[in-house]
Amino acid sequence: MNRRYVLTLLAGSALTACAPPPPSLGPDGQPLPRAYRISGADARRIPFRALDAVNALRTEAGAVPVQLDDRLTAAAATHSRDMSLQNRPWHFGSDGSSPIDRARRAGFQGRLLGETISETYESELETIVAWGQQPGPRRVLLDPAARRMGFAYYQEQNGKIWWTLNMGTDPGAGRV
Repeated sequence: MNRRYVLTLLAGSALTACAPPPPSLGPDGQPLPRAYRISGADARRIPFRALDAVNALRTEAGAVPVQLDDRLTAAAATHSRDMSLQNRPWHFGSDGSSPIDRARRAGFQGRLLGETISETYESELETIVAWGQQPGPRRVLLDPAARRMGFAYYQEQNGKIWWTLNMGTDPGAGRV
């Protein structure tokens, strides 16, 4: 009888060890957020998921969809890394560059309409949803003249992510 009890207890302990740990709770009793870790496979998909999310917002608002632009994405990637180095989310580069300067340096031939940035531990989709709820970033996302989008990030070792999104016109619509 003791042998069965011990075996049952061991089996129960083994199953309990397989269960995920309960979430840590903050002072308000709500689960604390977990850092979103970007894997290599996710890294390739992120710009396309971001594009789909932005275009869903634009369609809902009656705006035409945008396309990813390699040059705007390069400018966004440069700025995401630079914000991490500066350890602050703002629109000016450590060299004093503006979003327009960075788009021009990356070879973008259209007109830059706006840039939106974020310092967070959240995914690209959570970040875009948050931008869509704030008046300034929402204007950038839904600008009716936008036809091109650049989207990039830089993730630090601690999990913090620096997101940058640029919106611009088609190249034939005028210079940056």
